[in-house]
Amino acid sequence: MTEDADTRTDSPSTGGVKAVETSLTIVEALREMGGGRVTDVVDRTGLSKGAVYKHLTTLTAHDLVVKEGNDYHLGFRFLDYGGWLRSRYVGSELIKPQMRELADQTGEVAHFAIREKGRVITLFRENGTQGVFTRTRLGRRLHLHQTAGGKTLLAHLSPSEAESIVASEGLPSATENTITDEAELFAELEAVRERGFAVNREESTSGVVAVAVPLAPDDTVVGACSVAGPRHRMSDDRIEGELVDLLSSVVTELELNITHSHGPVGKFCPRE
Repeated sequence: MTEDADTRTDSPSTGGVKAVETSLTIVEALREMGGGRVTDVVDRTGLSKGAVYKHLTTLTAHDLVVKEGNDYHLGFRFLDYGGWLRSRYVGSELIKPQMRELADQTGEVAHFAIREKGRVITLFRENGTQGVFTRTRLGRRLHLHQTAGGKTLLAHLSPSEAESIVASEGLPSATENTITDEAELFAELEAVRERGFAVNREESTSGVVAVAVPLAPDDTVVGACSVAGPRHRMSDDRIEGELVDLLSSVVTELELNITHSHGPVGKFCPRE
């Protein structure tokens, strides 16, 4: 048998448990492929057939993977975990209806996002009547500098925290408009702090422009609310007038309601 998860205990790359990393590698392969056979996973990961089969068997036993014929797919147990986790975040029951209302009022796509480590994660996404495709989906992790919400969150970190994230995550491009120069990014973050909102001009998805403002109950930035739409509907006048006004009204109401219903937040975190 080749050296893999079943012959080594610890991961040389992270110091973690190799068997767990192997399972996660297989889960990620199934996600990327949209499912597949054991041999497909072997080809994708380079793991031995025996290791892949054993890990898939274990994952299937716990409903994290389901088997249909000879194919394996990720199971909806993951959705259960994600739904539970989102519901545990302070203010989640208040944020969702506000994003729905924002989408209805603008006709565009409304998002609420938070930061986890060096990535921005969408917790709520609501489509208006004219909503268009964006790269964001619930739970998707994107680079902070690529999105309006991410730039908002990055701008309100301390300089040392922001520099550390950029150093560790880099500035990869999603489109030809993504900011990939560090000096340019930090100048943009300074402008975000000064004007109170961030704009993503086709930096994440070609043809899509977005604007975001921070959510800061107790004066602590815990998330970002944004509206995204096609370039031809997202003019500077609309962004700096209608949309910033709407977003500011939404976050003001949310900040008051979160503070009054949950008390001091300190940081956006799971409920006790």
